[in-house]
Amino acid sequence: MMETDNLILEHLRAIRRDMARMNGAMQTMQAETTAIRHQLAAIVTLQDHDHGDIAELKLRVDRIEQRLDLVD
Repeated sequence: MMETDNLILEHLRAIRRDMARMNGAMQTMQAETTAIRHQLAAIVTLQDHDHGDIAELKLRVDRIEQRLDLVD
């Protein structure tokens, strides 16, 4: 019975080591995911700003075209 107990303990220790490695990998992935979320939020903010700028420029071009009678 002693040999079986030692074998079970060895397997349990191996499982614990694997779980510790997986936990470390998961923490790394969580940190990377958080960084990606922040980067995406920044990109969306810049994109929204750019869309606003483009809309403003379109309005200005429309007004210029109307003043110069360039409207089709």
